[in-house]
Amino acid sequence: MGDREVDEGRRATLRRVAALGAVGPFAGLAEDDGGIRETIAGYLATTPGAHFSKIRDDLDLATGETQHHLKRLERDGTVESHRDGDYRRYFPAREFDAFERTALGFLRRETPRGMVIALLRDGDATASDLAADVGVSRPTISNHAADLDAAGLLSRENGYALVRPERLLTLLVSYADSFDAATVRFAREADRFISVDA
Repeated sequence: MGDREVDEGRRATLRRVAALGAVGPFAGLAEDDGGIRETIAGYLATTPGAHFSKIRDDLDLATGETQHHLKRLERDGTVESHRDGDYRRYFPAREFDAFERTALGFLRRETPRGMVIALLRDGDATASDLAADVGVSRPTISNHAADLDAAGLLSRENGYALVRPERLLTLLVSYADSFDAATVRFAREADRFISVDA
């Protein structure tokens, strides 16, 4: 099976998942657009924090088509977007607070997501531990740690400590399928990382 066949199969699956996600709160969006807005809204319900290019590519839409429908969804109050560095990320409207939107933006990046997962597994992990676990250099870990710290997701006051780790864990588990296979594996064992006070 060639890459093109794999991509087309994946896109078809994403369209079906997006449509299923849209059935409830977004039903009725498809009156005049052939279902594209409903599909985008459903996709964002299962993949919050996706940036423009990811939405366009995963749903196999044209650039202008994606722009048009996202603008309509924002104008109609179904979707909201927030600037995240070089990206504009899209979310179902009124479903995520500022911390969660920021967290999802970082979790959509491979290295920060790997760091968060590693720190959820081992809260005492050092920069060297994280570098080995994520497969990047220590300077790369330091750079991303500084960004996570500035964003309010990580404290570097005494080693590395996640801010609101339970919420980060919940976001990873809730949207594991929209990240990657490693996150799906982590989500399957996530109950091991939940602490319950007696």
